[in-house]
Amino acid sequence: MIYGYVRVSDISQNDDRQMIAMAEQGVPAKNIFAEKQSGKDFERTAYKAMVRKLRSGDVLYIKAIDRLGRNYEEIIRQWRILTKDKGIDIVVIDMPLLDTRRDKDLLGTLISDIVLQLLSYVAQSERENIKQRQAEGIAAAKAKGVVFGRPPIGIPNNFGELIQKWERKQMSFDDMLAQCNMCRATFYNRLHEYRLAQKFSPKV
Repeated sequence: MIYGYVRVSDISQNDDRQMIAMAEQGVPAKNIFAEKQSGKDFERTAYKAMVRKLRSGDVLYIKAIDRLGRNYEEIIRQWRILTKDKGIDIVVIDMPLLDTRRDKDLLGTLISDIVLQLLSYVAQSERENIKQRQAEGIAAAKAKGVVFGRPPIGIPNNFGELIQKWERKQMSFDDMLAQCNMCRATFYNRLHEYRLAQKFSPKV
């Protein structure tokens, strides 16, 4: 039996190119395991279902090694599980050297192992570079004043008066939270900030 594995990182990405490649290799649509999930690990529903389905002598097609995953050590480990433990052949369409059906002698195996390790390392390095570029982009945006996440809840103009009423028991705690439009945790944070500001504000 021949199978295909197709993966994109999230639902916003399109897997058409991989699906076309599978069809060109003659993989039946019913034998394609596809999912939209990160390649950071192998805890993926479709991937695990595929591994359970595979039997010795089957052939698995993937478009590129980074479609299998992006963690260097895990790619190597899964490759060995599939080829050694499960006894299947793997064909990486974009890299003809990674076709375990060919050159099954010692030299062929050695060449495949070297290419696999190199490409797996490149896949992980690219993932780490993407994360670094994202972090650098966020840092640069913050430096320009871009605010991420929900804006902080400000205090009402009469915050001090509300606090005094609450402390004098002229207002219940729940009423004061409603007046401030805050939850308990936010109120105590703003109260702490307010008292610090009062403490260090210049006396007139």
